[in-house]
Amino acid sequence: MAETFRPRQRIRRRLEFQRVYDRGRKVHGRVLTMFILPNGLEVSRLGVAATRKLGNAVKRNLAKRRLREIFRRCPPEAPCDVVLVPRQGFFEAAFLDVHREYESLLRRPPRGPRR
Repeated sequence: MAETFRPRQRIRRRLEFQRVYDRGRKVHGRVLTMFILPNGLEVSRLGVAATRKLGNAVKRNLAKRRLREIFRRCPPEAPCDVVLVPRQGFFEAAFLDVHREYESLLRRPPRGPRR
């Protein structure tokens, strides 16, 4: 298996992010919020929405690198689009704790009725 994060595994366009936000299920964690939507493709894709509230460009890029690595190590079982939003406290958590939370969010069912 390739040890790289391929371009076809990335969500890049705003329209694709918006589709996952609108139609996907949303699951909250302590340091991450996950949006997940089956995509009907051969591969799962990842998008990371690290906003300025998280910190400067250096911190946002670090968060993106860490989340891409977690996704690469542990992709979803079924092909889907995943958008991860790191929250305040992301950098205070250890990498292993973030990894565990990501895995638990993948398995957790959404809470409450869909809007």
